[in-house]
Amino acid sequence: MKPFGFSLVVAALMFSLPSAAQTPAPPAAVPGPAATPSDYILLTVIMRHDQTMNLDEINKIQAEQGFWAKFPPEGIQVESWYIAMGLGYIVTLRVPPARLREVNRAVEQGAWKAFRTEFYPTYDAKKIAETLREQATKK
Repeated sequence: MKPFGFSLVVAALMFSLPSAAQTPAPPAAVPGPAATPSDYILLTVIMRHDQTMNLDEINKIQAEQGFWAKFPPEGIQVESWYIAMGLGYIVTLRVPPARLREVNRAVEQGAWKAFRTEFYPTYDAKKIAETLREQATKK
C-alpha cells in the first residue's frame, strides 16, 4: 500500500471508531482535564522511514546531517521514543512553548531526507481512559 493510502486508511479508522474524546460524558463520569502544566506542551513527532532506502542508507544520512546531535535539542525532555516497524520513529517530547521553533528546526536540519515528518500536539489521557474503563466494567 502506498504511504498516502495508508494515511487515509488510518484517518478513516480514527474517525469511524468510537472514542471517549468524541462522546462527551456526564461531568461526574469523567475526571478533570488531563494535567498538563502551562510551562510545557507534549509534542508527538512521527518520523516515517523512507522505504526506498535500507537501514544503512538511512543511518548514513542521519550521521551526515548530525541527527543524533541535533534531535532532540539540548534540554528538551523525551517522554517516549518508539520504533514502529514499517513506519519509523514515534517520539513524544515535553517542549516549553517558547522552544517549539527550535524543535522544528532540529527536525528540519537533522531528519529530513531520511524521514517524512509529522507533528501532533499531544496530551496524556491515560487516567481518563482508565477511569472510563473502570466505570464501564462495573455496570
